[in-house]
Amino acid sequence: MPTQTPQNYIVVGAGLGGAVMANYLAQAGHTVEVYEKRPDLRQADISAGRSINLALSVRGIHALKEIGVIDEVMKEAVPMPGRMMHGVDGELTYQPYGNKGEAIHSVSRGGLNCILLDAVEKHENVTTFFEHRCLDVDMDAPSATFESADGSTVTATGDAIIGTDGAFSAVRARMQRMERFNYSQDYLAHGYKELTIPPADGGGYRMEKNALHIWPRESFMTIALPNADGSYTVTCFWPYDGPYGFNRLKTDDDIEAFFNKWFPDAVPLMPDLLNDYKTNPVGSLVTVRCGPWNYRDKVALLGDAAHAIVPFYGQGMNCAFEDCTALNEALNRHPRDRAAAFESYYQARKENADAIADLAIQNFIEMRDKVADPAFLRKKKRQKLLRKLLPNWYIPPYEMVSFTRIPYAETIRRAMEQDRTIARVKYGAIAALLLIAAGTAWALS
Repeated sequence: MPTQTPQNYIVVGAGLGGAVMANYLAQAGHTVEVYEKRPDLRQADISAGRSINLALSVRGIHALKEIGVIDEVMKEAVPMPGRMMHGVDGELTYQPYGNKGEAIHSVSRGGLNCILLDAVEKHENVTTFFEHRCLDVDMDAPSATFESADGSTVTATGDAIIGTDGAFSAVRARMQRMERFNYSQDYLAHGYKELTIPPADGGGYRMEKNALHIWPRESFMTIALPNADGSYTVTCFWPYDGPYGFNRLKTDDDIEAFFNKWFPDAVPLMPDLLNDYKTNPVGSLVTVRCGPWNYRDKVALLGDAAHAIVPFYGQGMNCAFEDCTALNEALNRHPRDRAAAFESYYQARKENADAIADLAIQNFIEMRDKVADPAFLRKKKRQKLLRKLLPNWYIPPYEMVSFTRIPYAETIRRAMEQDRTIARVKYGAIAALLLIAAGTAWALS
């Protein structure tokens, strides 16, 4: 494969996607300048109450392997091979995600970002600048102007700019002034608030360690992901308004009564519940769609800057890392034609970003409304049976998304075709097996 021609890249945003992309570019021999508006999180705690623990799966793992940090990341990751459902009556129901040995992995957003930044700074061809807020982008130069912590401005010029600066991207904001640039944002009526379950006295976990815990309550839910230190990051996904809304809880009595009614088994696990609830902010949940993500050979977007999604499929980070892999592969395919690389990257990723955005919203409804429903549980059992009987044909949608690198859009098409094939018979999994054995397996081969 031809070697990428060394260039000077400006990466705007040193979050997860920006740090992974900077590592890819540095490995390819490019000179990279990384600018981040926040302070260096390795020196300041800037994420309290807004972190939402992350679920690392196959797509993200692949990128971390390629940039050489996966072993360090997995040391602090907690495997979650299934989800534990908490009923209002305290009854627990465990649902495995995939086959034996398959798991998603709970990782700390801040901890992972620190590992990635350390890896970036090991490259002599990378320079990082913190507390530099992007003010504007000259897309033709290309250059970006930043305001530093002391109020002074600096303009950085390079061969190309990669915008990885999140859902409210300054780079994308400049691109939105282009003719024929499409953009939309859609907020959920739900927000999120983060709480904490501390480690047990003397260390250890207060609940099942290797599970993603969910308290589904139909129109709202609360989840908890384990941390390596024995604690859990708890996230409440509730409406802003209404009988189950954040705005309804105004006093200590309101908060305690609500939790005791809807999450009674969680209350004893959170000794700082009232303080956490009143201190930590309510964050918004937005889906961003836009296009194109590229401008000539000058500018490209990735991660939330290109396609912010809600967190209910655990794929926001994984999708961003897959963007980085795809952009790096496109640059390798077109080592001397960056415009062609940027365009092929966009064409390859756009439909998949839209697909996972749709899946994430659908999975929110599933997680809060359906996971405790008997009909849903029966459907999951049928899926597991089909997976066991027909492993080369049937893969449940969640497994395709989390445990394979099948493109997101293809997972939707394949899942729909699987469902259509099964629907053509009336007698469940055994009849489906006979039908496929009779000669219809080719439809999804």
